[in-house]
Amino acid sequence: MADSTPLLNKSDSADFDPSSKQPLSLDETIEQCIGGFRFAQLIQVLLVTFAWIFDSQQTFISIFTDAEPKWHCTQPGSEPCSSATDVCHLPDHAWSWDDPAHTTIISDWNLQCENSLVKGLPASSFFLGCVLGGLFLATLGDSSLGRKNLLLLSCLLISCSSLFIAFTNNIWIYAALKFINGVGRATVGSTSLVLAMELVGKRWRGQTGVVCSTCAMVGFLTLPAIGYFNRGESWRTLYLWISIPTVAYCVIVVFFVHESPRWLLVRGRKEEAITTLKAISPTNDKTKNLIMALSSAPTLEQESRDVDTFAAFRILFQRKWALRRLSILLFMVCGIGTVYYGMPLSLGNLSFNLYLSVTLNALAEIPASVITSLIVDRFNRKNLLLFFNMLSGICSILCVVKGKLFTRIQIGLELVSFFSSCTAFILAHIYSIELFPTSVRNSVLSLTRQSIVFGGVFSPVLVAAGRRNDFLSYGIFGLVVMFCGLFVLLLPETKGKKLCDTMDEEEESKEGSAGHGSTCA
Repeated sequence: MADSTPLLNKSDSADFDPSSKQPLSLDETIEQCIGGFRFAQLIQVLLVTFAWIFDSQQTFISIFTDAEPKWHCTQPGSEPCSSATDVCHLPDHAWSWDDPAHTTIISDWNLQCENSLVKGLPASSFFLGCVLGGLFLATLGDSSLGRKNLLLLSCLLISCSSLFIAFTNNIWIYAALKFINGVGRATVGSTSLVLAMELVGKRWRGQTGVVCSTCAMVGFLTLPAIGYFNRGESWRTLYLWISIPTVAYCVIVVFFVHESPRWLLVRGRKEEAITTLKAISPTNDKTKNLIMALSSAPTLEQESRDVDTFAAFRILFQRKWALRRLSILLFMVCGIGTVYYGMPLSLGNLSFNLYLSVTLNALAEIPASVITSLIVDRFNRKNLLLFFNMLSGICSILCVVKGKLFTRIQIGLELVSFFSSCTAFILAHIYSIELFPTSVRNSVLSLTRQSIVFGGVFSPVLVAAGRRNDFLSYGIFGLVVMFCGLFVLLLPETKGKKLCDTMDEEEESKEGSAGHGSTCA
């Protein structure tokens, strides 16, 4: 067990009462080494969280590349053009696309008359890849590959698949590559967040999570900018614009990003962990003494060492408290995903300028990140998650009540609902990391993200139904996020708690507390 290993008397550390003879634990030793926030740690956090830009771009690029373009009659006033609302009911010579045919896959491959299943196949393949990739790749971050190598593998998958997509010539190959793209994208955000948080002390975990969400917002905002400056160009150009920088980022990860010292210690790679700590810790006598004590400490025994890839999942399922905690967490965040993905998709149902509303939604992530950074260490995680879930749900339902009469009020309510879901989205990531120990943390966070994506799977169906009845989209969004949000009350609080490294330590720190296991976080 990590935390039970004595490394250094607390009297040797200036941060503890000299009269105390209790030795420092492994967690406390690491906290003493990286508890501050040095320039080296800032660089590491920025390098690692930059991956969220590519994560966000891959998620939303289909808005532009897979869109159905507008068309116009080439013989206005003539029959049947004057009465037709569907190009499939017109002869080819009677209509034309407003923009060049190569701007989206629909016009480029003449898919306008295909059924919705075919048109939506690439996007569906992407989300299916996200779900399966999260299940089969995420545990590699806790077992054989580690945080850094899994981040590298994920970025390579999304960059290479995007690059190949730019040269596809039919929807079937395109959909297959989008599936691979989704598999890679599934673990980019979770792995980078876990790695970034394990490179800083607990005081800075909340702020690190906010940096990740800020990078995601930057990725969301850069897409319309890239699309605007390349308007009229081929949809393939957009994929080139996001794939080439990702390839360059992979090179940066190889040479400049450090592995998590916590994961290295859990895996018994003490020398590498010490090297990392020396690189990111202050070079003073106290830190040198701590690292020296760490180097002479016994090698950590860990549940998942020398086992197969899915050991982390088995460990979670074998512990009743862990399985219960995980089930409640996944159900709660699934409601957040329904609104987080559903609100932007449903903007076309509003009587408001689509481009302006999309921009406003993207910008809503800025105050969400700022406000989260200000409140994350002042209030309990549970209270914050409950509040923002309820606020998002109430505003979503009010979109139905007020929307028919007050267009501006409706878009305002939509923005507040989306802002609240963004804030809850950020908090949920931080909370899920603190609920579980190092040995399974990457797997849990990936499952959390997949549950959020799974909530988004149902959003397009509700959006389509909402074109005839607002309640079937905004009303259900609100009810789902409020109902799921109530389940956070069944989870333990984690604010200010230490990060545990093993499942045994998680249990022993406060065994059986409130029926959840420990509150060690």
